[in-house]
Amino acid sequence: MQEEELTPRRYISWPVLSLLVFITVIGFENIFYPFQNQGLSVVVNWVILLVIYIVPYALISAQLGTTFTRADEGGGLATWMRRTLGDTWGYWTSWIYWAQTLPYLVDVSNAVIVALSWMILGDNSLGKRMSNLTFGLLTFAIILLFIVLENLFSRSLEVMSLIGGAAMFLMAVLFVVLTAAGLAKGMHSATNFSWAAFKPHFSLHYFATTGLLIFATSGAELGATYVAQLRNPKKEFPKAMWALALMTGFLVIFGSLALGVWFNANHLPDDLKMNGAYYAFSMLGQAWGWGKVLMYLFAVTQLLFMLAQLAVLIDASSRVLSADTAMRFMPKWLLQKNKQGRPIHSYIFTASLCLFLLLLSGTLPNINAIFNWLLNLNGIVSPYKTALVFVAFLALRAQADKFTSGYTFIKSKAGAYLVGGWCFVFTFICATLGFLPQEVVFGTNGWTHQLVMNIISVMVLFGFGFIMPLLARRDVKKRTAHVSQSK
Repeated sequence: MQEEELTPRRYISWPVLSLLVFITVIGFENIFYPFQNQGLSVVVNWVILLVIYIVPYALISAQLGTTFTRADEGGGLATWMRRTLGDTWGYWTSWIYWAQTLPYLVDVSNAVIVALSWMILGDNSLGKRMSNLTFGLLTFAIILLFIVLENLFSRSLEVMSLIGGAAMFLMAVLFVVLTAAGLAKGMHSATNFSWAAFKPHFSLHYFATTGLLIFATSGAELGATYVAQLRNPKKEFPKAMWALALMTGFLVIFGSLALGVWFNANHLPDDLKMNGAYYAFSMLGQAWGWGKVLMYLFAVTQLLFMLAQLAVLIDASSRVLSADTAMRFMPKWLLQKNKQGRPIHSYIFTASLCLFLLLLSGTLPNINAIFNWLLNLNGIVSPYKTALVFVAFLALRAQADKFTSGYTFIKSKAGAYLVGGWCFVFTFICATLGFLPQEVVFGTNGWTHQLVMNIISVMVLFGFGFIMPLLARRDVKKRTAHVSQSK
């Protein structure tokens, strides 16, 4: 006890926290996903979402984060649900939160390979040079490496996040500024910037693809797992959330506008989601007479950014699962630790589910299809998790007399219900419509194949959450019977 008191506590500053969360919320490549699905009209959609969704989401997270700041809790979404709605809700939230990170872990690992391929090859020939099997095996190897070395990466988490987040944001700013400067010098734009190009088309396709916009900007609640590491959480956490919302808004709006300069929004490459960022920086460098310098600079930045994302995702999700899941909901063997204090069976289970997703994606025709499908799967599972943030907020405001918040988003209870309810309904609908495949033609065998893959994946990822409490009860019965027999 005396040693703990003598050891000075290390704090992180709110700008560092905002960058740490920023790298898990959005990267430069994230703006390509909705741009390919919605074209230049996505700019108007981003502006609308920024006002009616992204900012409220960040500030709702700020109120929840400043309400539950105890250092002995894991913090984050699972804590919010457990404290407001009980242990059962806390368990389900922990499970959903953990399960929805798995497709993203696979997706980020894929992006690491793509970044390395551009650094080594300097072009988009990865799909021609590598089979689906090799791509899957390399992805799995990266995931295993980060799981095994989690403690090593978590120790350097702050440095990795600061470097990765700052570098990616600076690259995005550089892209926007150089594009604007090029236009000022008379550079030609690939897209005609007319109202017709920006006009949103509110259709089934629009709402089915909006899940990717939510996925691209979700993750604000992740910062709450580190809220106890702030010197003054009640003042600093809202600042971090405001900074996060502003950085996100800048990137998605001005970044999408800049994309319209380099890509004809009506005739986009099929592999824009996988290689679009590299195409963009290649064209930008050529326009300024710098060759491929900017492309290689982005590839290095993207690699650092994705490695930092892997570290943050594994660290934060493990914090949520271990800190907030009541033991009675999980079988003892899953949480059992080895001599080094690591939950080795949890790591094996995580790796197994990632392998399942890789094997399932291996049934697709090529690497580009695999990359796109995993992204779209994230557009389903991630918004379902995000919807729980608004459930926690509504539950908190319904019990305002029981909790003290360091920051209050919308003092009127009726107004809070209206905004929180809207955000929940919108998120849930977009997540559900995300099951509809986007890159394949409706009614074809490929469309049906991906729809079945989406359904199976979500059933497996979330379905295991139903099985775990049953296994936990069986463990209890076995231990009780063993005690009875020993007597």
